[in-house]
Amino acid sequence: MVTTVGVLALQGGVEEHIAVLEGLGVATRRVRLPQDLDGLDGIILPGGESSAIDKLARSCGVAEPLRRAVENGLPVLATCAGLIYSARELDNPAPGQQTLALIDVSVRRNAFGNQRFSEERIVPVVMPTVGGRNEAGDEVLDIEASFIRAPIVTRVGEGVEVIATVPFLAPVGEGTDRDVDGQKSSLDAGGDAIVGVRQGNVTALSFHPEENEDSRLHAAWLASL
Repeated sequence: MVTTVGVLALQGGVEEHIAVLEGLGVATRRVRLPQDLDGLDGIILPGGESSAIDKLARSCGVAEPLRRAVENGLPVLATCAGLIYSARELDNPAPGQQTLALIDVSVRRNAFGNQRFSEERIVPVVMPTVGGRNEAGDEVLDIEASFIRAPIVTRVGEGVEVIATVPFLAPVGEGTDRDVDGQKSSLDAGGDAIVGVRQGNVTALSFHPEENEDSRLHAAWLASL
């Protein structure tokens, strides 16, 4: 029985995740310091500004204890900036940016473009225990997802499961390659972008599932702990 789920509460969409969790009857804790990790049954790494989250986590001394806790089995749900912070490699890191290297993927920050390209889409996400089933028999949730300066996964390592993809669409009036932080996207318009991955106890998504009053994805993650 899950009793307490933490939310890394240094910057970003903390309160939205807490509202979803509490609506599901789960006790929550804002995690800012190493001692806040004690006794957690899971933790959410929320969206926000990934480089700011990295700097604050290191300055508060919580980055390494968090990494060790996850390596020792603490379940993680990471969204948007949380995916970036969880990745082993970044294609276009900010100067000095570090990650927790929790999951063997490469990620490109802001791959869908800047704030004006933010959008909502219905995304089929493979999650355990809840939902319909696809042709392969996997359980699937159709989630209304918010993509806000969203990253994509550009490389998937051995043992990483892809759990969500979406068509990669260039903005109206622009070419198929989108210039992001001085780098071209590796995807052409019409190709599929990886926006959800799972490896071991880490589930990571490019988008925000907490923005649209739909708690099914959180419930499925909680049920899998």
